[in-house]
Amino acid sequence: MSTQTLEQLLADYLRDVTVSASSVREADAASPAQSVLIVLDDDPTGTQSVADLPVLTAWEEPDLRWALSTGAPAVYVMTNSRSLSARDAEKINRDVVRAALDAAKELDRRVTFVSRSDSTLRGHFPLEPNVLAEEVEAATHEEIDGILIVPAFGDAGRITVGGVHYAGSAADGFVPVGETEFAKDATFGYRNSRLVDWVEEKTDGEILAADVIAIPLSVLRADRDETVRLLRSASSRQPIVVDIVTEDDLRLLSLALIEAESAGSRYIYRVGPPFVRARIGQEVHAPLTEAEIEAARGGREPSPHGLVVVGSHVGLTTRQLNTLRDARSLIELEIDVAKVLGPDRDEHLGALVDEAVAGLSTDTVVVRTSRLLVTGADADDSLSISRQVSAAVVDVVQGIVAQTAPRFVIAKGGITSSDVASKGLGIRRAFVVGPMLPGIVSMWSGQDGRAEGVPYIVFAGNVGDESSLATVVDTLSL
Repeated sequence: MSTQTLEQLLADYLRDVTVSASSVREADAASPAQSVLIVLDDDPTGTQSVADLPVLTAWEEPDLRWALSTGAPAVYVMTNSRSLSARDAEKINRDVVRAALDAAKELDRRVTFVSRSDSTLRGHFPLEPNVLAEEVEAATHEEIDGILIVPAFGDAGRITVGGVHYAGSAADGFVPVGETEFAKDATFGYRNSRLVDWVEEKTDGEILAADVIAIPLSVLRADRDETVRLLRSASSRQPIVVDIVTEDDLRLLSLALIEAESAGSRYIYRVGPPFVRARIGQEVHAPLTEAEIEAARGGREPSPHGLVVVGSHVGLTTRQLNTLRDARSLIELEIDVAKVLGPDRDEHLGALVDEAVAGLSTDTVVVRTSRLLVTGADADDSLSISRQVSAAVVDVVQGIVAQTAPRFVIAKGGITSSDVASKGLGIRRAFVVGPMLPGIVSMWSGQDGRAEGVPYIVFAGNVGDESSLATVVDTLSL
C-alpha cells in the first residue's frame, strides 16, 4: 500500500484556517435560503458526529412533522438503504422526500436534503442523490444545480487531499481508500481513490471525470470568492468534489455554501458524518460524561449489565472484540450463520435468548454473528444473506428485551445498528444525545419502544482503534 504521513500529504498546502462554529450559525441565520437539513442516513452511524438532534427510524408524514416541530436545524431519518437492493433503496428515498416535503409544507419550513453515506465510499451512488434531486425538482419545479460529494470524516481518519480520498490515521499514515479492504466490498466495491475518477466509475462513464467540479484545498483555504464561484458554476446536478481535512475546512465550505445558496444555487449533499455538524454550525461535542449518560436514562433504574450486539465483519471490529474479550469478563454467544440459513434457525436463536437473559444478571453479554463472512454468488445474493442474518440478530434482541432491560445496548456495525434500533428495540423516534468517543460512536435516547430509557449506542464497524469498544463498555458500566 502507498502510505503517506499527514505532513507529506499537506506539505504543499496552506495551514488550517480557524473558523468558529458560531460564524456558520450566524451566516446561516442571516441567509434567505436558511433551511432545515433532512438527512437520509443509509445506516445509523451518521449520527455519531452530532448531538441533540431528532432521529427517526420511520418516515410517515406525522413522524417528519414531529421532528420538524422540535425546532432542530437538522433531522435524521434512518433509511438503512445500504443494506437494501437498488430498487428498494430508490423507493425508500422517494418516500422520505415526499413525506418530508408534505410535513415541511404544513409547518411552512424550508428543507434541504442530505444523502449521508459511508466515508469509505460504499453505498448507492449515484442512485440516491439523483432520486432526491428528481423528487425535489418535481415538487418545487426548481432545478438542483449540483450534487456535493464530501465523504471526509477526519475524526475517523478519512480525508480528501489533492482530489484523492484517503483512510488512515496520523499515527499510522494514510492510504488511498481504493487500496483498503473497504474498496473490496462485495456489494459496493470500487477501484478509484481520486474522487473525480470514482464518480466516472460509479456512473459507468455517464459523467466523465473532466466534467466533475473539483475544489482543491488550496482554493478552499485561501479564496472564498473562488470557492463560491466554483459552487455557483454547477448546473444540471453537476457533481462537485471538495478537499477536506479538518473541521475548519468543513466550516469554510459551509460558509461558501451558505453564500452560494443565498444567491440562488440549490444542492443535494452526498456526505460523510461530520458535514452536517459543520453545516449547521454545531460545536464539536465532547464525549458524554457519566452524568449525561445517567440523565438520558430518564430516571429508569438500570439493570446491572449491558448487551453488546456485533454484526460487523470488518477487521477492525474483530480486533476490537478481541480487546474487549481480553479486558473484561464476558458471556459471549454466537449466532451461527450456517444455522440461521438452515432448518434449525428458530431452535438455535431461542437457545441464545435464554442464555443471554440468564447471563445479563451476572455479566456483560456479547451476542455476535460468526466471524466467517458468508457471501453470495453476486451482490444481490450477498445482500439477501445479510438481511437473513440481520433478521436473526433482531429476533435475538427482541427476545432478550421482552424479558429484561439491559443496562445499555451497543450495536456494532451499520446494518446491525439500524435493525437493532428499529426492530429489535422498537425505537421509532429518538434523540441523538452525543458521542461516546471524540467525534465518533453515537448514543441515542429512545423516545418510545421497548427500551425507552436504555442508552443505545450506535457503533460503526470501521471507526476507532482496537481499544475503543472496550472503552465504551467500561464507560457505560460505571
